[in-house]
Amino acid sequence: MIRTLHMKTKYTLFRRGGIYYSQDSASGQQKSLRTRDEMEARKLIEAANEAHRQPVLNLHLARAYLTASDPAFVERTWSVVMEQMQSRGKESSRERYASVFKSPSFDGLRRKKLLETTAADFFAVFKQNKVAINEFLKRLHNFALHLGWIALPIVAPYLWPKYEPKDRRGITRDEHQSLLTKEQNAEWKLYLELLWETGAAQSDAVNFQAEDIDWQSRTISYFRMKTGSLAQFAISKKLETVLNHLPTTGALFPHLSKFSANDRASRFRRRCHKAGVAGVTLHCYRYAWAERAKTVGMPERFAQAALGHNSKAIHRAYAKKAIIVAPSLEDYEMKAKPLPPAVTA
Repeated sequence: MIRTLHMKTKYTLFRRGGIYYSQDSASGQQKSLRTRDEMEARKLIEAANEAHRQPVLNLHLARAYLTASDPAFVERTWSVVMEQMQSRGKESSRERYASVFKSPSFDGLRRKKLLETTAADFFAVFKQNKVAINEFLKRLHNFALHLGWIALPIVAPYLWPKYEPKDRRGITRDEHQSLLTKEQNAEWKLYLELLWETGAAQSDAVNFQAEDIDWQSRTISYFRMKTGSLAQFAISKKLETVLNHLPTTGALFPHLSKFSANDRASRFRRRCHKAGVAGVTLHCYRYAWAERAKTVGMPERFAQAALGHNSKAIHRAYAKKAIIVAPSLEDYEMKAKPLPPAVTA
């Protein structure tokens, strides 16, 4: 037995004061058709219902086809996509996704079915004007697209909000010294000194192990948590002084390593406030190291080896940030060795 698909009429017609009106059967909203002619009013209502009926019919047909090939397709919501993203990648990435997706900004999408999602749903998120949320929404959208869970982009690439990155800077030597002067906690003080000497990311540095140090070759080697790339650098005399005050086995920062990255960032902000330092984060130590390396003329390949070959801090500093003043030619001439006398035939 074949059942005919019946769809409820979207708009109904009624007359009030000689003027014909339409009424939305779902919302109850009423709207004047601005006509007293019954035939014209009925044509307008039929046109409105037809415009609504065709997309609904298309959706029903799509459901029928997709259910046959993938029964879960029509029921899949954005929360399923979020769960999939949170189960992939490095632990730090999974934690970041889990934290971001808890934001109320995603509440409007969380239970929304992928098949029923429209650009308007995404534009509602865009209106909040939150850069990080828009960035993670884009990742979520592209992840679903790559999995084949949505057939076409819901929002075309050129319609996504443009992200204008803030101009970040490295912490200055004076700001660093101000923080050290105000710091009362010995472990925090050593941590900040190590960041200044190594340029390591805050999570990498706080998880350094004594076993990462090779005193025989005087080097520190570790794999970056964010990218997995190897970072390796020589131990300077100043860094040696810092390391000599840290544990010789296990974690170099046994207490600080127990805090989350967000907690350390909050504690650092409070320290900056007390020291009268503004506009910097723990990551600014990384920018500062890269800028200092560029300024003194360290080859980029050496800086990449120290911070990791995928470091954005290196790319940023060596691309434009650090300023180099060329020494005078006279200085080079004074340092240059005299050339041997020319040999004449």
